[in-house]
Amino acid sequence: MEKEKLSDEKIPFFESKKGIIFAGGAVGIIALILVALGNPQNMGFCIACFERDIAGALGLHRAAVVQYIRPEIIGLILGAFIAALAGKEFKSKGGSSPITRFFIGIAVMIGALMFLGCPLRMVLRIGGGDLNAIVGLVGFMAGIGVGILFLNKGFSLKRNYKTSSFDGYVMPIASVGLFILLLAAPAFIFFSEEGPGSMHAPIFIALVCGLIVGFLSQKTRLCMVGGLRDKVMFKQNYLLLGFVAIIVVTAIGNLVLGNFNLGFAEQPVSHTDGLWNFLGMALVGWGSVLLGGCPLRQLILSGEGNSDSAVTVFGMIVGAAFAHNFSLASSGNGPTPNGQIAVIICFAFILLLSIANSDLLKKNS
Repeated sequence: MEKEKLSDEKIPFFESKKGIIFAGGAVGIIALILVALGNPQNMGFCIACFERDIAGALGLHRAAVVQYIRPEIIGLILGAFIAALAGKEFKSKGGSSPITRFFIGIAVMIGALMFLGCPLRMVLRIGGGDLNAIVGLVGFMAGIGVGILFLNKGFSLKRNYKTSSFDGYVMPIASVGLFILLLAAPAFIFFSEEGPGSMHAPIFIALVCGLIVGFLSQKTRLCMVGGLRDKVMFKQNYLLLGFVAIIVVTAIGNLVLGNFNLGFAEQPVSHTDGLWNFLGMALVGWGSVLLGGCPLRQLILSGEGNSDSAVTVFGMIVGAAFAHNFSLASSGNGPTPNGQIAVIICFAFILLLSIANSDLLKKNS
């Protein structure tokens, strides 16, 4: 008993269950604050939505209602960068199937914009009483389950390698550049005057919130996919506790603030098509397992110097541009025919590369 107690005492705080619960609770509280200060309802954080807004602000798509350089994304990358430097965990590395990761990033974004949210926003929507997000969660779990089947069949995008030291600084530097563009607001940057893109918290508060969540996510390895994957594959619930903490805190906060609305209908920035909510998040879950982490985790890793994750982030931004240039993204009225076709194509693509990068072909050859 004394040895077990001594072992527990040696675990760093952020690697303990208390640490991940603290981080999850903090993310939930910060999400509530951002909504109270101007972000759309149930969208204190949404990696997919915010990257889509940045794509629009840079003119990669012309959907006028979703164009804004989100300081939260900048803060997440820089917060992870600071935490990695402080913890001597910053490492420039890459070379693990970058072009494959780029296209998986596109597929994950198309799935997320079918559902209208990344895994983190799915959790925040559940905390707001949105039952459509429960359907999305079931799909997310199904997608993760399929991804795990391929992991058990030897799926791998192969190892990464140490790269030039400057390589890892590109994303943090690009984030600073984005922030300068946000403040300077030159004529070639687009800003929504109505719709979700026009709804945002004050710039510096949003930046600080992103920095805090980025720092905490780097220290705890918070990941929406990792929580469910680790529970199934290794019977570990460490990351899953962070997942649960976000739901509990946001649910309590929304109840106190009068923003909890239990049901399917009249939920903010969502639709009620259960089949496509399920399939959209199944695609996100499957693709994210192959990538080794959810969209939030990809941002955090890019701040740690991982250029493979940086490529994935750019793939997601390009995916957002495709989604709005070719009418793939859903709206409050539901999915579009183009979006449904795109999701099916992405499933076929993910299946093909899952087989190609596993041991299945080797065993059959």
